[in-house]
Amino acid sequence: MPATSDGARPPRGTPVGLALVRDAEVLGAEPFFHDFIAGMERVLVPLGVPVLLQVVATVSQAADRMRAWARHGQVQGVILIDLLPGDERVALVKELGMPAVVIGDPVTAGGLPAVWTQDDVAMRDVVDELVAAGHAHLGHVAGPAQMAHTIIRRRTFQAAAAGRGVRTTTFEGDYSEAAGVRALAALAALGDRPTAVVFDNDVMALGALHEAGRLGLAVPADLSLVAWDDSALCQLAVPPLGAVSHDVQELGELAGRTLADALVGAPAATVNAPPARLVVRGSV
Repeated sequence: MPATSDGARPPRGTPVGLALVRDAEVLGAEPFFHDFIAGMERVLVPLGVPVLLQVVATVSQAADRMRAWARHGQVQGVILIDLLPGDERVALVKELGMPAVVIGDPVTAGGLPAVWTQDDVAMRDVVDELVAAGHAHLGHVAGPAQMAHTIIRRRTFQAAAAGRGVRTTTFEGDYSEAAGVRALAALAALGDRPTAVVFDNDVMALGALHEAGRLGLAVPADLSLVAWDDSALCQLAVPPLGAVSHDVQELGELAGRTLADALVGAPAATVNAPPARLVVRGSV
């Protein structure tokens, strides 16, 4: 079955590229990208289009990698993810004439095809559910502050909480387990700490869960913890972590289909992935 909307197929053999700005150690512990790439490959590999992953340390290195790919004809298109507001990579792929798909909101995508996970909808819903459960002080441990989707989640969290008349405390993290440990330790030192905390990925939530146990805080009696993405790690934790849950492999499939369309010249469009939803488990 063809993966593109009009039945056309991209050229076989030449990869699509993903230049991912991540610390290699953090990436190794993060299930999200393993599932995301698996979903992409489920669509693209049957079309004869492999996925080429390059892990780099900075945005400028990612841009340099994409220039090299274009110069040597090594890829026929790229996936852009974890973009910053006004990200130079959006202008770069337009300059290079390289088909690209942004995993992010349409504003950040700057007219490129985009697959948007509707993080604002998901964050608003999880705040509403936590407030309805009786929490009057909420915490948020966000990802890197400069990322566009982090900004959207943080602003939505604060606006939704203010609209419901509850207090907030926020921390910045880097998606690592250590960031979750640091945030939980800082939170525990507060005289009036939040009673529920939302984390921007699973690994930070797991770090916080382990640190809560070390500090003698009972989860969820003393503190409710909510992860984001809902990998198998959440279900294996003790207690199992409640999570803002979505199908990451399905997101990868949407990205793969949207990029396959872009490779054959389909008009740019924004595809909204189904919003994530809160799955309540033993930590909530």
